[in-house]
Amino acid sequence: MTEDGSVRAVAAVDLGATSGRVMIGRIRDGQVALEEVARFPNGPVPGADGLHWDFTALYEHVLEGLAEALRREPAVASIGIDSWAVDYGLLRDGALLGEPFHYRDEARARGADVVHEAIPFADLYARNGLQFLPFTTLYQWAADARLADADTMLLIPDLVAHLLTGARVAERTNASTTGLLAVDGAGWDRDLAGILGIPERLLPPLVDPGERIGVVSGSALDRIGAAVPVVAVGSHDTASAVAAAPLSGPGSAYISCGTWGLVGLELAEPVRTAAARDAGFTNERGVDGRIRFLHNVTGLWLLSETVRAWEQADGAAIDLGALLAAAEDVAGSVPLFDANDPSLSAPGRMPERIAEVLRAGGSAVPASRPAFVRSIVESVAAAFADAVATAAALTGRTIEEIHLVGGGSLNRLLCQATADRSGLPVLAGPVEATALGNVLVQARAHGWFGEASLEQLRTAVAASEPPLRYHPSGQELARTTSAGTSRGGSDASAPSPSARSTTRRTA
Repeated sequence: MTEDGSVRAVAAVDLGATSGRVMIGRIRDGQVALEEVARFPNGPVPGADGLHWDFTALYEHVLEGLAEALRREPAVASIGIDSWAVDYGLLRDGALLGEPFHYRDEARARGADVVHEAIPFADLYARNGLQFLPFTTLYQWAADARLADADTMLLIPDLVAHLLTGARVAERTNASTTGLLAVDGAGWDRDLAGILGIPERLLPPLVDPGERIGVVSGSALDRIGAAVPVVAVGSHDTASAVAAAPLSGPGSAYISCGTWGLVGLELAEPVRTAAARDAGFTNERGVDGRIRFLHNVTGLWLLSETVRAWEQADGAAIDLGALLAAAEDVAGSVPLFDANDPSLSAPGRMPERIAEVLRAGGSAVPASRPAFVRSIVESVAAAFADAVATAAALTGRTIEEIHLVGGGSLNRLLCQATADRSGLPVLAGPVEATALGNVLVQARAHGWFGEASLEQLRTAVAASEPPLRYHPSGQELARTTSAGTSRGGSDASAPSPSARSTTRRTA
């Protein structure tokens, strides 16, 4: 509430690769408080022509969640939507041409060869600054025969906004993941679209975080019950997460960790050197025109898929918290594997896939489940540390600390392993970085933080949720204050490993 007792609140729709939720964000005394009002599952659904998202069910959950948010908090001033990147829906005359394909559908990767025949990857990188990922939207389009029948392409959060308001726009941070946005972010690369035969009619107007998209109307108004404005946020979930990461300066690296680990630095200008290209670093747009210079690392997907396979084999649920605690107690070293090995990208058979990668590298497969989990977590941490070191080398920056945000910040074993393997302190949290970034951009758009800079918004995050500091080499764990100093001593309130640490984010 403000001094006059009024409520300053917004709703955040946050859609991840394994779950989605609707949250209310309330602003009071320069701090943010979140209330989760709905959580629902999400994931791939096999179809006759490949792997899809059940977008129809996902949107139904969004409507139900928003209706509940308005029931609990009638003063909600706006709605912001973020989701994973690269995937899209195709419209013709307002109708969706089938459920959107899932980026892990193997057929999506076939478009890469088509694109590279028309334009070499080195030239493509110079234009869009994106690392090679076989599921980048540009490659998906090249493999999608439905483009000829469509009149509009909308990325997932823009598709939700369209169904709520009728508006057809592309939010810039997410558009930068398609491969068809110019690396300077100025606009769609229409020359590239022509080279690749992508109809310009598919490309909607671009909007920036903080712009008003429209107002809830039509059937959505009947369901939600109020004509609430929809405001653009960093609609790529990583853009929102990085906006809320309490980075203290150029020496801060970030890891937005969940299904994927997005590891990188915030820059003012893109880096498009041959070395950055060869290292697999990408230049995506962030809030306020920042550049998210980062590398996609396979994150806790490996752990969640492994546990899922074991649960299927056992016919019973596994207590992930207990399993992670047992993994912490594993004595001695465990074998490492390449967490980014392409053979580990598809769902199913994850324990067997990891075992095959270990054997191929000449390592023995851990005999117990806790040791196997320890091997997974240490391998992911090693990949994180390597990406941070590479980012430093590519930019000439000296890295002093790593901010690990998102669901992975609850995984104590991962945070400590990342600190140990990087030799840098890891500041864990906030867990709900994506939702916080979503809420803060909306709040600023309403003038509740005045004309606050991104740094000032991050100060509000640090004040609301001080991060936990993990020191390298097993040094003491301490909670960091918003001023960046330690209170000292071990912190008995440090989060235990939790199943929630595996349920978030994707590219």
